[in-house]
Amino acid sequence: MPLTSFYPVLCTARLRESRDFYVDLLGFEVTFEADWYVSLRRRAEPAYELALLDAEHPTLPSAHRAPVQGLLLNLEVDDVDAQWHRLVVDEGLPPVLDLRSEPFGQRHFIVADPNGVLIDVITPIPAAEEFRDLYVSP
Repeated sequence: MPLTSFYPVLCTARLRESRDFYVDLLGFEVTFEADWYVSLRRRAEPAYELALLDAEHPTLPSAHRAPVQGLLLNLEVDDVDAQWHRLVVDEGLPPVLDLRSEPFGQRHFIVADPNGVLIDVITPIPAAEEFRDLYVSP
């Protein structure tokens, strides 16, 4: 199946607050906005897309009209320490997981969006010896 696009759509009861979080704190721009749906894009290369959908909108089958749960979005960045300072220290986002280095090859921290979606901000680091062989070379 050839794809022309792929992006997550987060079902939310907090559409405007979610839009503001992704625009103001994570650098997305609004490309479409209705009272029930917001399409977002990061225009820098590579471009990334994300959408927000009112969890009660009739476009969703009625059995699935609920806010998102159990989702973790990974955002890889060049300098996780700088993002920790910007998002947690300067902006006051409460950390769900404090900044730390993991033996499996990540320095990261986790915050949550207004819906409770976890945002894992990551900079890859060298993995400890016991994890190096678990990585598959391209």
